[in-house]
Amino acid sequence: MASIGADLCRKIYPEPVDHFDRLPDSLILLIFNKIGDVKALGRCCVVSRRFHSLVPQVDNVVVRVDCVISDDDPSSNSSSSASGSAAGDKSRHPISSLFRIFFSGIFKPLQSLSQLITPSARRLPLSEDFDCEAEQSTVTHHSPTQVLKNFNEIKLLRIELPTGELGIDEGVLLKWKAEFGSTLDSCVILGASSVVQSANSGYNCLGACNTAIGSDSGVENDNGSIPESFYTNGGLKLRVVWTISSLIAASARHYLLQPIIAEHKTLSSLVLTDADGQGVLSMNKEQLEELRVKPLSASSASKRTLVPALNMRLWYAPHLELPNGVVLKGATLVAIRPSEQPKKEVAGSEANWVASAFQEPFGTAARMLVKRRTYCLEMNSF
Repeated sequence: MASIGADLCRKIYPEPVDHFDRLPDSLILLIFNKIGDVKALGRCCVVSRRFHSLVPQVDNVVVRVDCVISDDDPSSNSSSSASGSAAGDKSRHPISSLFRIFFSGIFKPLQSLSQLITPSARRLPLSEDFDCEAEQSTVTHHSPTQVLKNFNEIKLLRIELPTGELGIDEGVLLKWKAEFGSTLDSCVILGASSVVQSANSGYNCLGACNTAIGSDSGVENDNGSIPESFYTNGGLKLRVVWTISSLIAASARHYLLQPIIAEHKTLSSLVLTDADGQGVLSMNKEQLEELRVKPLSASSASKRTLVPALNMRLWYAPHLELPNGVVLKGATLVAIRPSEQPKKEVAGSEANWVASAFQEPFGTAARMLVKRRTYCLEMNSF
């Protein structure tokens, strides 16, 4: 009778079935790869043992950094004079004093899962070097290397910094994209002294962009010399600073990625960008493999990859109006490759390479500038 009653009870009140458990691991991994964000994956990790075992197999990961802390750790300063000296160094070298990247208070769900990340706690005194909001006096930080150490199958990795490294004035445009192997392969820089909206901006953006790219409206007769406005009002100095600062920022990012690249042999694409969209460093599968097998030329003092001697092509327009009504004043485009690479004319596919470095409307700006007169420059290694 007891067994009959139990059977009857199970028929009336069947045990709940978790239909998610019926999904194969491959499908769950597909979902996790669509999620990508490492914080969300960390939360998934604590849902169940099954999820905890599957998350390290994700091959498409996005890491968004909450804050950047200077290498000059305020806790290591033994006196006010030492602190003042460090502050002076940073004011003189805003980029060459590289940073450490940390994740602040975003992995609380993972703190009990030491298999996925290795937590390290330290007390952070209030100072100008640390401007992230902390809920407690003791904050747990995780470097990207720590966060990623137990992901075993990463193929696509994107790391996003909270801001660009280069401090620029409001209204100034500065964007760059660099590709690296064991050293710099190429870099494209787009800058403008100011960006304003034209009064006559009632255009169909897509159609107008295609019209502008196919026309010669961007070509200007400059009699073979750079216009005077390129030099006046500190314009030349500003563009030199843009170029060198962008190259230093790119080489510093590249240096930072070495431990991650060495540890994750399955990587086929790596992008290090920032939330401002100021700079993008990218490496494809061949470039990643080149870095693993070829010794890296790096400066341990400045903590960045050394930049080889360079050939540069420059295009300039005092006034460049884009089809969507945006006006770039003092628009400057610089395409950079190592001197040892074969020289190529920036036309056809090369022009597409330069323009494809930027999203619209700045890709259109690059295409319009490339059609203008080209000025060739050289730069020594540094």
